Amino acid sequence: MIRRLIAFVLLAWLGGFVWFAGVLPQPDSAARGDAVVVPTGSGGRIARGLELLRAGTVDQMLVTGVDAAVKEKEFEAEYGVDHALMECCITLGYIAVDTRGNALETADWVAAHDQDSLVLVTADWHMRRAALELAAQLPSGIVIARDAVRSEASLWTFFLEYNKFLVAFVVAPFR
Repeated sequence: MIRRLIAFVLLAWLGGFVWFAGVLPQPDSAARGDAVVVPTGSGGRIARGLELLRAGTVDQMLVTGVDAAVKEKEFEAEYGVDHALMECCITLGYIAVDTRGNALETADWVAAHDQDSLVLVTADWHMRRAALELAAQLPSGIVIARDAVRSEASLWTFFLEYNKFLVAFVVAPFR
């Protein structure tokens, strides 16, 4: 009986992993919202967020989890951001150090800016957990559109992220 239970749990875990790694969230060219939220991390995220902002798809942008050493002028230079756009529409969040911290920092920012809808831009392998953590921290009624940035993550990245996602999924109802 115990062997069957262990086998069932392992097969369920393996099936979930195959789904997690094989069916990745996709980019959403129709994503719209009051603001775009971009957790720092793998390449392409900030560029995609800026693309949405410049296209007028969103009015504001929060980059969450920015290293304390990064200054606004450096961000402007790195991403070719006009100073006026930086001043009016982009917030660099320096508090978060992990995905849950990104969600907490975003929730505080959303409350301060009275946003009703967000576009979450993050890597395809990170999207499920980032959206789960964000939804757990935001008040109900805030719409979260998911716009995944394609990546070429390693099997190890998928393995780690899948297990982090499972933990976040189990813990989320208790927060």
